[in-house]
Amino acid sequence: MTTTPPLPHHPVAVVGAGLGGLTLARVLHVHGIEAAVFDLDASAADRTQGGMLDIHDDSGQPALRAAGLYDGFLARVHPGGQAMRVLDRHGTVLLAETDDGTGGRPEIDRGELRDLLLGSLPEGTVRWGAKVTGARPLGGGRHEVTLADGSAFTTDVLVGADGAWSRVRPLLSSARPAYTGVSFVEADLRDACPRHPVSAEVVGGGMLFALGAGRGFLAHRETDGSLHVYAAVVAPEDWLDGIDFTDAEAARSAVLKEFDGWSENLRALVGDADGALVPRRIFALPVGHRWDRVPGVTLLGDAAHLMSPFAGEGANLALADGADLGLALAAHPGDPEAALAAYEAGMFPRAEASAADSARSAELLFRADAPQGLLDMFAARPDQSGRTD
Repeated sequence: MTTTPPLPHHPVAVVGAGLGGLTLARVLHVHGIEAAVFDLDASAADRTQGGMLDIHDDSGQPALRAAGLYDGFLARVHPGGQAMRVLDRHGTVLLAETDDGTGGRPEIDRGELRDLLLGSLPEGTVRWGAKVTGARPLGGGRHEVTLADGSAFTTDVLVGADGAWSRVRPLLSSARPAYTGVSFVEADLRDACPRHPVSAEVVGGGMLFALGAGRGFLAHRETDGSLHVYAAVVAPEDWLDGIDFTDAEAARSAVLKEFDGWSENLRALVGDADGALVPRRIFALPVGHRWDRVPGVTLLGDAAHLMSPFAGEGANLALADGADLGLALAAHPGDPEAALAAYEAGMFPRAEASAADSARSAELLFRADAPQGLLDMFAARPDQSGRTD
């Protein structure tokens, strides 16, 4: 008689090798706890990782300290990246702040931060090309997780760090992200200073907000000298469906129709874009999303509290979640339920406050008198950036 060999078992399994999942794995490694991370990408270089992040001194930075990576982070900070400019639709500069190096939200390229985290983990921690298709409870807090290739494994602690459309979330919650009413079209202007000098001057050395009623251009300068631009439009969810993004020229024209009457220097941020434009609808989970404690499983980052990017909190919360969960597991050896309960007790109110702030910021940025709301916010809270993450 033949017997079926037991499935591979991992005491801690993390689904998703984004910033939050990697931070969790790193903090656990610092405390001598092994974690296995599963990611659907074929390799670490499978896709680009987005633009600049401002890492906050009250969330993201403490997480990097807990991971033992704060000095490495500082070495990769983008000098001048905290500069900011606010313009109206006519291109008039209403606020300009320089980066004197004293701000609490230094900028770093998302890809560089991810590389820092990946490089701090033992070889083989991340299993690339491992797409999770489902998970089921086995009792006692243990779960069986299945992969797209037909394989499976079991785990004592399952962590969903797999983003907006998490495969792990259904174990805990029936909530699904909903469209926020805002759509982005992303564009890049490469080698900005020599090739796009006017746009380079418009954006400046850091972050740009050029806002009007129901729309705006958000942009930032990246470490390679390029400009990354988001054309934001308050629009029905199907607005992007009417644009042929396989035709770059037609796509640029369609997007720019939304900005008729705007300064030509601002319209050039999309009109002169290099390469294809990328459509992106902005989704969010309900503000205050939470769940009852379910043995052996939890969520972090966007899987737990996806929100709009208009308060710059998403990446910082993912870092903080990963660090806090890792510290909780280290502080409760042999008692994962106590660790998960302690982690969620801190994560839920923090995420609710940030999600509410993000939703308010979205309304403020695009209201009828924009950019006045943003200017008022900066006047009242000069240490807050409101920038996207």
